[in-house]
Amino acid sequence: MGSARRLYARFRQLIHEGAKFGIIGVTGVFIYNLVDNALLGIGPIKAATVAVIVTTITSYVANRYWSFRHRARTTVPRETVMFFALNGVGMLIQWAAVGLTYYGLGETGKLANFIANNIGIVLGTLFRFWSYRKWVWAAPRPVPSGHESIEPAIMATAPRGSRPSGDEAAQPH
Repeated sequence: MGSARRLYARFRQLIHEGAKFGIIGVTGVFIYNLVDNALLGIGPIKAATVAVIVTTITSYVANRYWSFRHRARTTVPRETVMFFALNGVGMLIQWAAVGLTYYGLGETGKLANFIANNIGIVLGTLFRFWSYRKWVWAAPRPVPSGHESIEPAIMATAPRGSRPSGDEAAQPH
């Protein structure tokens, strides 16, 4: 049981971010499929593009303020540009699946389009999760050794009963 607890502790952040990202992703798939199916008459690539734009805006807001809210922030314009650029790469992955099915295999029916879109969504989502964690909302960098973080400075002024014990208490204030 101890090893399972250690394993969870090691991957806790990844598990929580992944679960939130997944919930937003599933919601996005429903939104995407509704918009795509409604617009299929304008062509499969155009419909997919509009659906991706609607879903991207929704998922940006949800991911920024829920999935990755605890991560270090840069500027909103930088995050937005990076998010949309990487989402564009995810859209290219999806277009490849839709285009291959529609134009390459000649499968033009709604079911084939639905399957191709959702395969593209899965592949694009894997890329998006990895790239958002790496470039858009990167993990905070550890404080270099020899530098004092703000917590010890705050704790030096804290009342005696609220001071940490163990290694934290041994750090110079």
